[in-house]
Amino acid sequence: MRIGLITGEFPPMQGGVGDFTHELGKALAALGCQVSVITSTKAGDKRQADGIAVFPVIEKWNCRCWSTILKLVRELEPDVVNIQYQTAAYGMHPAINFLPRRLRRERRRPRVVITYHDLREPYLFPKAGPLRHWITREPARQSDAAIVTDPEDVSRITYHATRITRLAWIPIGSNIAPAPPPDYDRDAWRARWGAGPGDLLLAYFGFLNESKGGETLIRALTGVVNHGVPASLLMIGGQVGSSDPTNVAYLRKVEALITELGLNERVMWTGYTPANEVSANLLAADVCVLPYRDGASFRRGSFMAALVHGCAIVSTRSLMTNDQCSMPKLRDGENVLLVPPDDAQALAAAIVRLAEDVDLRRRLGEGAKKLAEYFTWESIAARTLALYETLDFIGNKPSHAKAQRTPRY
Repeated sequence: MRIGLITGEFPPMQGGVGDFTHELGKALAALGCQVSVITSTKAGDKRQADGIAVFPVIEKWNCRCWSTILKLVRELEPDVVNIQYQTAAYGMHPAINFLPRRLRRERRRPRVVITYHDLREPYLFPKAGPLRHWITREPARQSDAAIVTDPEDVSRITYHATRITRLAWIPIGSNIAPAPPPDYDRDAWRARWGAGPGDLLLAYFGFLNESKGGETLIRALTGVVNHGVPASLLMIGGQVGSSDPTNVAYLRKVEALITELGLNERVMWTGYTPANEVSANLLAADVCVLPYRDGASFRRGSFMAALVHGCAIVSTRSLMTNDQCSMPKLRDGENVLLVPPDDAQALAAAIVRLAEDVDLRRRLGEGAKKLAEYFTWESIAARTLALYETLDFIGNKPSHAKAQRTPRY
């Protein structure tokens, strides 16, 4: 099957959606699919890598990008076009939301799938709330199938969008494998960050933005230190990413709070590092703290990375429930420790609890690693391909008998 993946970001750009697309593309290629990626010019040069043909051809994700995308789709003739949707990855511009409608008008129409990595809405103009709701759900109405990466988004999207042909939950996996450098030694790696055997090394992984509770995390660190725990915080990875300009302003707020609370010597930043160093940092930490304001979820790559590394995770409760889904679940005290969002005092208390209970840290880590077994890229790609194959009767059937053409560069 020929598959075209459209994404606003792709490595070496920094961003979770780009990392997801890369891992999914590799896994689909391993299943025998011919995979092409259409993405931003910031992703570098046209190339063939990891079984994927990469076309970084879009300078700006506005309405003018349609002609470039359509020309390439006509040349590649994919059986499926799967748009990886996160509005920040497309500069908060709504042009990508109407691409499924435009693709439906093609003479040889590919099947169109939209994958929602979140339901954040594009910017239009002040007080455009109801219109933003409509535009965010419009791709689901115009596509042959929609995928959500968090089961709780199933009810969110169907509440505002009717006439969805197919809707499926397919999780994401971790883009960081537990593979530290060959000479990795945990004590030595901790020492490079100034953490001794009796110190508590906390870790946060991912970009900073308003939804991730950075300020709550810093205030909680103050509470932990005031309790007498010799704690420090390692901020792992790039600080703001390549796509969302609002992240920079939020980073400045967090940095100012660190200075205000006198925590500069306790908060360390790794900056963007290779995947094996990210893995080493996660393995070196005692506790991974991810206080998302909208609650822990399976759509966040940073959370998935903490799971697969067997971290003792403290995160936040979601306002919704996933009890309706036949899937592994987050269980407080079993594979994660959960506190209310935006509650620095409760977060600090949970961290102190883990500082004093090594056995609980071990049990949470074992539970996290067991939960992560459900989210392998092989199973994610197989489920995605199975969904593609159910769309054979919609529009033009894929021409599997046709010789696969080699993309022109």
